[in-house]
Amino acid sequence: MADQSDESSKRRVAARALAFVEDGMTLGLGTGSTAKYFVELLAERVRDGLDVVGVPTSERTRAQAESLGIRLATLDDIPELDLTVDGADAFDPALRLVKGGGGALLREKIVASASARMIVIADASKRVAQLGRFPLPVEVNVFGLASTTRKVERAAAEAGAHGPLALRRGPGGEPFVTDGGHLILDCRFDPIPDPETLASLLVAIPGVVEHGLFIGLASAVITDGAAGIEVVERPAPTS
Repeated sequence: MADQSDESSKRRVAARALAFVEDGMTLGLGTGSTAKYFVELLAERVRDGLDVVGVPTSERTRAQAESLGIRLATLDDIPELDLTVDGADAFDPALRLVKGGGGALLREKIVASASARMIVIADASKRVAQLGRFPLPVEVNVFGLASTTRKVERAAAEAGAHGPLALRRGPGGEPFVTDGGHLILDCRFDPIPDPETLASLLVAIPGVVEHGLFIGLASAVITDGAAGIEVVERPAPTS
């Protein structure tokens, strides 16, 4: 059973994200336990008259948003979005993220990259000094899985990241299949000393569909701390 304080924290950061939503916006709707609260709270605002259109990042989020009466579209209908609000499995001081614990990383990254801004909502447990504590999901094609797995291991080693890889499985032990029909390798690289290099090496592997490193996408993270809700802006790039 989820810790009630954790759930309360998730709801608070989700509620704070509503301050970034304006009437008439097109919104990317994230996937995961914290994003679920945002969709729920957004629906309350919609019932009160807020006019927005949402693009869901998973079939799970689509079902939730539809059931709550949020008007939906696709990126084919609206290729560019005003804002995406989504959760994260981990974020570091540079607002580099690890995402994909819920299995929706491919659609989450497509939607985030189509958005003018991405606001991340995450409780304080997701803040880390260095990425790697949460396993990095890598979405891969079913074809050539063993070969792709070896190439992921070699790429990680080249980037200074080491640790075991495991094929994600469902509750019954069957391989977990994403909305796009792919598999996920959960990579326990702790730490990830050079996320940028690892990201570029992984995306160059033909069997890799996408990876869960979100770099340069988050504009801000809304999190909680000792002083209450905190909005952490992405640091300006150094020259």
